[in-house]
Amino acid sequence: MVRVATLLLLRHGRTTANADGGLAGRQPVELDDTGRTQAWAVGERLASLPLAAVVTSPLIRCRQTLELALPQAAPVVEDGLIECGYGTWEGQPLKKLAKEPLWAVVQQHPSAAVFPEGEAMAQMAARAVAAVRAWDARITAEHGPEAVWLACSHGDVIKAIVADALGVHLDLFQRIVVDPASVTAIRYSPLRPFLVRLNDVGGDLAGLVPPVRKRRRRATRPADSDAAVGGGAGGAR
Repeated sequence: MVRVATLLLLRHGRTTANADGGLAGRQPVELDDTGRTQAWAVGERLASLPLAAVVTSPLIRCRQTLELALPQAAPVVEDGLIECGYGTWEGQPLKKLAKEPLWAVVQQHPSAAVFPEGEAMAQMAARAVAAVRAWDARITAEHGPEAVWLACSHGDVIKAIVADALGVHLDLFQRIVVDPASVTAIRYSPLRPFLVRLNDVGGDLAGLVPPVRKRRRRATRPADSDAAVGGGAGGAR
């Protein structure tokens, strides 16, 4: 088991904009009934986890998700996790945006996409990755390598963080799927990140808590950043 903290990335529940086929962006859209049900359900899965910290995008749909999923938590707002600034695209139907020339760029070369009066997708990816890596280093230092922490954010933001963890170019991030109220788990080691779970919408999360292990002589165990040759024994304790 890798001796580093575990980051859980939670996408907010479904919103009224998601249901209507619109692009919410940074608008103050809220969860719909389905989204609230999704938040309660993921809360049941998260309830048994000893979360060292909970951080969130400042947008209301993320804060509502956490209020329903983890009512006892005291989330810290992290501006680096805010949704991409889609500029003049915000609030428009996706079927209308699909006719825009920029749509093809977003689909095929998102690293080159800059939204009118908004943000570049590359800029979004850079600030989101910087935010979670800084938080992860802080939590590991304060709570130790067995710590588990959670960040609630948005689909494209989480996809960009996953692409970075996988070491793939941002132009490939549209191959990644992150559903509403899904959980994705990443562990950052000194050598490489490990993508432990992706787009999990119903599995048992207890196995993501690293076991506390007895100290061993460093020479007798692999380095923290080493991948298990042959695949390893998994997360079972």
